[in-house]
Amino acid sequence: MMENAASQPRLADLILLLGRLLLSLIFLHEGSSLIADIPATLATFEKLGLPALVTFAVIALQIGAGLSVAVGLLCRLGATALGLFCLATAFLFHTNFASQNELLHFEKDLAIAGGMFVLAVRGAGSISVDGLLKRQAKGLHPWLIGML
Repeated sequence: MMENAASQPRLADLILLLGRLLLSLIFLHEGSSLIADIPATLATFEKLGLPALVTFAVIALQIGAGLSVAVGLLCRLGATALGLFCLATAFLFHTNFASQNELLHFEKDLAIAGGMFVLAVRGAGSISVDGLLKRQAKGLHPWLIGML
């Protein structure tokens, strides 16, 4: 029996999957690195004047929203959170434009934020948990359907 062509993943959905995985990789890696050596991470954040609560919130955001984007579960929300995080990181920590390295980090943060905001508007695509939930949308709250 032939499957319906509409049920087959399109090239755009495969590219969205690849894009989600590539965008989420940096956050999953960084969050994992931060959690791997909590004492050093806490010390680094303390040197920046940030309390332990912020340290744990950053780790939770990077891992939680990174997974959200990677698997496409509430991807719009995860992408928005990471996009805002990148903007905050750029403007709070990478504004010494006299340093080529800082300028590069600033520009990379802006570029990643841009990708996240595009993903937040476009959504995760059909190859995602969000796509699966949309296909099974009967009985889901309209607010949740809108978030997918």
